[in-house]
Amino acid sequence: MTNFVSAPALRADAFSGVRTRRILALVLDLVLVSLLAAAIWLALLILTLGLSLILLPPLYPLVAFFYNGLTVSGAKMATPGMRAMDLEMRMVDTGARVPFINAAAQALFFYLSWFFPPVFLVSLVDPEKRCLHDMLAGVVLVRRL
Repeated sequence: MTNFVSAPALRADAFSGVRTRRILALVLDLVLVSLLAAAIWLALLILTLGLSLILLPPLYPLVAFFYNGLTVSGAKMATPGMRAMDLEMRMVDTGARVPFINAAAQALFFYLSWFFPPVFLVSLVDPEKRCLHDMLAGVVLVRRL
């Protein structure tokens, strides 16, 4: 016997325009992560007098991982780009706030998806407009409630 919790009841328009808004939110978030990573990279470069150059290549993925994990698992349940586009991320089974590990895993799966671009087409056939990385992390992106 399986204990399956059904998805929470959402507003009728919870998924309207999510795909377009999510793309625009991604662009905003990529700009913010890039600026943040560049600022940290420059600060570390100056503080270590260039000795940290060998450690700096993995800086962008680390910043993106913690950026998504901390902002999505926070009180507003969205990255700044998602908030600007009136979106929030919730757990698919309960509709509750996303824990840090799920939010960070979703970001990790998203960035790994760039190696296999056809997986982004999954959102075209999913009724909740979820991408494969959302399904793997157990989250759903909806319009702000």
